[in-house]
Amino acid sequence: MAIFRKAIDKLKKGLGKTRATFVSSLRSVLSGKQLNDELIKEIEKRLIQSDVGVAATKILIDGIKADYKAGTLTKGEDVIEYLKRELKAMWPAQDRTLNLSDTKPSVILMTGVNGVGKTTSISKLCQQLTTEGNTVLLGACDTFRAGAVRQLEIWGERLGVEVVKGQQGGDPAAVAFDACAAAKARDVDILILDTAGRLHTQAGLMDQLSKIRRVIDKNIPGAPHETLLVLDATSGQNALRQAEEFNAAAGVTGIFLSKLDGTARGGIVVAIKEATNIPVKFIGLGETPEDVEPFDPEQFVEAMFAE
Repeated sequence: MAIFRKAIDKLKKGLGKTRATFVSSLRSVLSGKQLNDELIKEIEKRLIQSDVGVAATKILIDGIKADYKAGTLTKGEDVIEYLKRELKAMWPAQDRTLNLSDTKPSVILMTGVNGVGKTTSISKLCQQLTTEGNTVLLGACDTFRAGAVRQLEIWGERLGVEVVKGQQGGDPAAVAFDACAAAKARDVDILILDTAGRLHTQAGLMDQLSKIRRVIDKNIPGAPHETLLVLDATSGQNALRQAEEFNAAAGVTGIFLSKLDGTARGGIVVAIKEATNIPVKFIGLGETPEDVEPFDPEQFVEAMFAE
């Protein structure tokens, strides 16, 4: 129970902006009111504004309308509990743990566009894995962006993890090849590969990502075992487009949702689930390597609606 309480407290702090804008305003609108058609329209508007998404909002509003007509949902205050219950139910039992290999090394491929916090997210994942007793090696396959390799090296130095790198502007797939060879030679548990911050509209760079995957699989059959897409929670509905395009090019197996503490619209987690069905596996709640939590739907919803 203490661990659960600690996780809830951390999430509450990270979701402060969402709670202060969406949830608090929703409570004020619903408090002391009898449910009616006009109030339901207001609830719908606020769900959309919180980035819950059109598809998920329709499901929630249709349910509220049905219960309202049936006479089982009459008071505004009861809508909060209804939303909590239904949001939790949107995530059926699903494996949100990392896909790791039974044999060394397990390979995690990190993808995402520039500016989403990919390198910081890698540091958070690395911190969690090493804390659990795993040996980790990083591969700096982002050879295009000036300073990207050095940024990864700085995190590696802070966390005591080595980084395999290549030449600035060199072939990212060649770095992936060298990193796979080094991971096998050093008998590390997990290899994490950073990739260039591709825009989903850049076909050439997306093709390069597919090439990296082929090189990895050739050197470590079955790898990458996990392909995590880093999405910026503050980017709203644009994150959905990124998820769809990256999934088509890279076979995304999980999402790392970064900067959740920086947005007032935490409902994007719900929208991603309804639009892609790709599991959100980790959420970033700050700037330090410790500011990460495995995504747990029940804890997330409780923290979002906490008073």
